[in-house]
Amino acid sequence: MKPSKTRVALIQMKCSAEPEKNFARAIDFIRDATKQGTQVVCLPELFQSQYFCQSEDHGNFKLAEEVPGGSTIALGELARELGIVIIASLFERRRAGVYHNTAAIIDADGKFLGKYRKMHIPDDPLYHEKFYFTPGDLGFQAWETAHGKIGVCVCWDQWYPEAARLTALRGAEIIFYPTAIGWHPSEKKKFEKAQHSAWETIQRSHAIANGCYVAAANRVGHEAPAGGAGIEFWGQSFICGPDGEIIAKGSVDREEIVSAEIEWARVNEHRTHWPFLRDRRIDAYAGLEKRVLD
Repeated sequence: MKPSKTRVALIQMKCSAEPEKNFARAIDFIRDATKQGTQVVCLPELFQSQYFCQSEDHGNFKLAEEVPGGSTIALGELARELGIVIIASLFERRRAGVYHNTAAIIDADGKFLGKYRKMHIPDDPLYHEKFYFTPGDLGFQAWETAHGKIGVCVCWDQWYPEAARLTALRGAEIIFYPTAIGWHPSEKKKFEKAQHSAWETIQRSHAIANGCYVAAANRVGHEAPAGGAGIEFWGQSFICGPDGEIIAKGSVDREEIVSAEIEWARVNEHRTHWPFLRDRRIDAYAGLEKRVLD
């Protein structure tokens, strides 16, 4: 039977250059979160390493692994022990020359439910993801877990209303976004507030438009694995309700567990009182599948 309430938690953490250390610290954070009554935990994007996409370096492919594989087995054992759902962002090695930015979904009994492969792949200064990741080919999905029906997208996906909409149409009542986003130090003074505001606003709008919860788990700390100025990750992981109201939010620079209680009845309430899904003009949306319209 679906619970009426579920406590979800986002792990906002710093990531070092040592994958084993990051993995062990993530497990410690997860254990601490369960002591607070958490039933669903989401880790930040590519939490096992520093954000290596700041440069195009073939040596970074050694960080990749099979999914499912060693990490999902270890997290599955932890999920079963604690009775929680875990969402883990991993660097997937599919086969030689084909790699994905992938989120693994593990149910409370330790079962590997499936994976989401990041669909939108950015290529910006210090975000050279197209060098590493093949665009996802599994589509937008939702999973019925022991603690609620969840959807998962990853970082750059969070800017696309189509991604949130299709995930919600699959039945997701909360969409998790494992994230690695921050400021270029040289731009922070000029664009700090505007960039963060845009990031938060677009995701809150997904919650409103789809009548669902949204939860974004970001990392914190300054990272410059390739030298140079690096990226200052801005933290501020947050959870918002179907009306877009933020119900839990992290700090800019501290490691912490950001958690909130999800009331699933609010999803149905919002979707019936603000019936955006009902009133969609699906007969008039031809052309959305095209790059541009002439």
